Amino acid sequence: MRKVIVKRSVSIPDPVRLERYRRVPEVGPAVLFFTGGTALKSVSQELTQYTKNSVHLLTPFDSGGSSAKLRESFSMPAVGDIRNRLMALADSSITGNPEVYKLASFRLPEDKKPVQLREILDSMIDGQHALIRGVPNPMRRLVRLQLEFFRDAMPEGFDLQGASIGNLILTGGYLNYQRHLDPILYLFSKLLAVQGIVRPITSQPYHLAVELEDGQRILGQHRFSGKEGPSIHGRIKDVWITESCEENKPTDAHVRNKISQLIQKADLICYPPGSFYSSVIANILPKGVGKSVAKNSAPKVYIPNLGCDPEQIGMTLEDSIKTLLKFLRADAGSRVATSRLLDFVILDSQQGQYASPICSTKLRKLGVEVIDTPLVSEKSQPYYDSRLLVQALLSMT
Repeated sequence: MRKVIVKRSVSIPDPVRLERYRRVPEVGPAVLFFTGGTALKSVSQELTQYTKNSVHLLTPFDSGGSSAKLRESFSMPAVGDIRNRLMALADSSITGNPEVYKLASFRLPEDKKPVQLREILDSMIDGQHALIRGVPNPMRRLVRLQLEFFRDAMPEGFDLQGASIGNLILTGGYLNYQRHLDPILYLFSKLLAVQGIVRPITSQPYHLAVELEDGQRILGQHRFSGKEGPSIHGRIKDVWITESCEENKPTDAHVRNKISQLIQKADLICYPPGSFYSSVIANILPKGVGKSVAKNSAPKVYIPNLGCDPEQIGMTLEDSIKTLLKFLRADAGSRVATSRLLDFVILDSQQGQYASPICSTKLRKLGVEVIDTPLVSEKSQPYYDSRLLVQALLSMT
């Protein structure tokens, strides 16, 4: 096994450090991830074996899938990715709340008629559905209350096919608490015994827009991510936050002080794999993020995507790092040293399949050190092995 020594003479992996975390995960390190999608689901689950203090800042800008129905009906931030991460960090064992976990994981059938779907939802609110009957009080009453708020606000003709009950609970709570996410996220986290902190980078119902190198502008994350439609035909030149995905209305989003404090106090900051622009870059667009990162002296790590990300057409690893630093400096200041924003790129040059060749010399010229260590196993190929990735990150804290 390759062994890498980083600046603080910590070996990767560090078995002593990892065993200490595994024994007492309640006091494990606060590893912070700027992430938006489901790319870190298995990583998040693995993290809970070592720390219950990880921090996950997610983008609420998704404009496709089931989130689109809720966003259009209630003019709210997207909650799908937030719910996914909460579920990934939940304690679904007998010591947690497995009944709530099963309920929040349930999706309404896609082969039922609207009246039948409404009956299923009503049976949950009335406490008659088998899934809701399995939830002990007072949790059952709290869940029923949020679902009732959703039902009462649900517009006529709302499509419930495939709807996530977890998303409906979050939406009902959002409406119940005067369109604030924090109270329902706190309640949802307690109901599911979530082992970490999950927060949106901003709670405003904004969207993303990009401009390609040929000048074309695309509004809405679902139109350029390549997940729900054709991939974009050219390289992305710029990305910004807009009030609408139907009309270009650029706006400034600001992180609240509590989010800024989470960033500044983290024991390690990670820019993880995932959709590069709609996940990673989108998280650092709000004002205050770059400044908060620069104030934290903890290690900052970028983990490049394996394979080809549709949002990174024509980009080398060096291009990706330059782009990341550009958007961080847009808030932190153009003269802020790279070492205050990004220290390391961690990758596996032997087993990992990257979209462009790895040139350590070029990366060092950018002020970034390369950590080349096993991250892809025979079992996980062509993806990162969650266990190896988590152990590498925690060895740096």
